[in-house]
Amino acid sequence: MIFLNGKFLPIEQATVPVLDRGFIFGDGVYELVPVYSRVAFRLDEHLARLERSLALVRIRNPHNRQQWRGIIAQLIALQPYEDQGVYFQVTRGVAKRDHAFPQGVEPTVFIMSSPLVNPPRKLVERGAEALSAPDYRWQKCDIKSISLIGNVLLRQVSADAGAAETILFRDGKLTEASASNVFIVRGGTIVAPPKSNLILPGITYDVVLELAQAARLPLEVRDVAETEVRAADEIWVTSSSKEVLAIVRLDGQPVGEGRPGPVFRRMYQLYQDFKKTVMRTGKEKAAA
Repeated sequence: MIFLNGKFLPIEQATVPVLDRGFIFGDGVYELVPVYSRVAFRLDEHLARLERSLALVRIRNPHNRQQWRGIIAQLIALQPYEDQGVYFQVTRGVAKRDHAFPQGVEPTVFIMSSPLVNPPRKLVERGAEALSAPDYRWQKCDIKSISLIGNVLLRQVSADAGAAETILFRDGKLTEASASNVFIVRGGTIVAPPKSNLILPGITYDVVLELAQAARLPLEVRDVAETEVRAADEIWVTSSSKEVLAIVRLDGQPVGEGRPGPVFRRMYQLYQDFKKTVMRTGKEKAAA
């Protein structure tokens, strides 16, 4: 079952007009919320990011927070699986094709839920491979836009090579990956690029920073040069689905010793403990 414009219905029965601006222009924004044991993780943070994206692209928010929460809770309850990934998007709506914003048009709201699939244990234990590429996307990567052709093309660079991610550099600095945030470790210190218009402000990125701070792990948030990434002892990618995943080869070269490092193993365990005690229970205060 999915939700489309006020109705719950089977996905096979869902239809959207071909003149929807999401279909014509990719004119819309989206969110993906991880759900553990039927508990939506940090839903308010995801809704706040949605509100910010909607405001930046000037699409009217069709629901208030309480309405969003109610719709999402109903959709979660309708699914047969405990762990889910709830995807929802809002487009500018249906109108005659014209680049200028249409007036008096209702936004299109689509929400679906799928089983949440995290990296298998074997991949976590051995680590993943990544390729790198120049970050040629636009200058507003902090908007969670459904216009993802740049990310799609960049992800395909690594997919074609059988790798897990494409790590991106712009003007000699690390930005993010095609569908993840990126951390490195140098000399035992976790280093992350700061939030800016060039990276998506990831919810999992925030969790990793919080866990590192709570565990008193050495941490720096600053610009990261490409040369630092290539000389890093460890590289991680993070997202709602990947959680925290070690990259052990970049562009065919080993990262550090070519296997998940000690700081990664520590963070991975912190994340799994946090998932068990907080994500699956909704007891956010446990993170303090």
